[in-house]
Amino acid sequence: MKFSVFQVSRKGGRDKNEDRMGYCYTSSSALFMLADGMGGHPEGEVAAQLAIQTIAALFQKEAKPELADVCGFLDNAVRSAHRQIQRYAMGRAMMDAPRSTIVLAVIQNGALHWTHCGDSRLYVLRQGALLTRTRDHSLLEQDLMAPQALRHDTTKKRNVLFTCLGSPTKPLFTVEGPMGLQLGDRVMLCSDGLWSAVPEATLVFELLHKPVDEAVPDLVEQALRLAGPQSDNVTCLALAWETPDNFASTRGSITTDSILDGVFASTVQAGWPDSAADDLDDEAIERAIAEINEAIRRSALKKA
Repeated sequence: MKFSVFQVSRKGGRDKNEDRMGYCYTSSSALFMLADGMGGHPEGEVAAQLAIQTIAALFQKEAKPELADVCGFLDNAVRSAHRQIQRYAMGRAMMDAPRSTIVLAVIQNGALHWTHCGDSRLYVLRQGALLTRTRDHSLLEQDLMAPQALRHDTTKKRNVLFTCLGSPTKPLFTVEGPMGLQLGDRVMLCSDGLWSAVPEATLVFELLHKPVDEAVPDLVEQALRLAGPQSDNVTCLALAWETPDNFASTRGSITTDSILDGVFASTVQAGWPDSAADDLDDEAIERAIAEINEAIRRSALKKA
């Protein structure tokens, strides 16, 4: 596999950053994740981090180096993350459990599978256009997808969700794919702090006309500027699918050809940061990527 990937998270105008993101990969499979801890419930950042860490651990356990069943993995991943959040709340006798959205993508054998729960989104772009995006599990999106005559109240707030991780009811979600990837395809995962502030046409244009290591930070800064002082947390992770002939030497460029089968690489943090910590900035992410690339280099030397 060969791809370029870049990720940024900013606190915006909120007191703390409740978004979490990350990616993991082996020589044959890659997992991309983004979670948005929900306001209005306690410890949203904990719910998001628990979800990301649970799913990353499951991927590390099952990707040997490929996942035997990608759809089954994604289904189990969402349910496992949901259960871990509920267990966290039960263990602390919390009256209201932490809650989070989740959006996941797996690339294996040149094909993309994905799923989501809540209103964190996945976009797929190809040949100058938006190919597909996930549909939010919100009352507003539910109304907008209905025929005009059957719509009820399209003034409903966009952040009223009817499913998420950590809720008393089982999460509702659908696993999509496989979608064969083509040279130059872009895949983006983002929280609602990005897509609610930046027009969709701008998202598409930026991702298609810039390398991902330029498009992602530019889009995040646009979202913060457009939303102003009341900006939500803004988090974005995007990748460009590449081949040997056009593999770019940009920040975040990854090739897995030289990784040994037993090697697992991840940008997911081992524990959740202080909720009042600074934004997850480019420098911190670059350090994580450098550590992964060093692990790959050592793996290649052993293989040689």
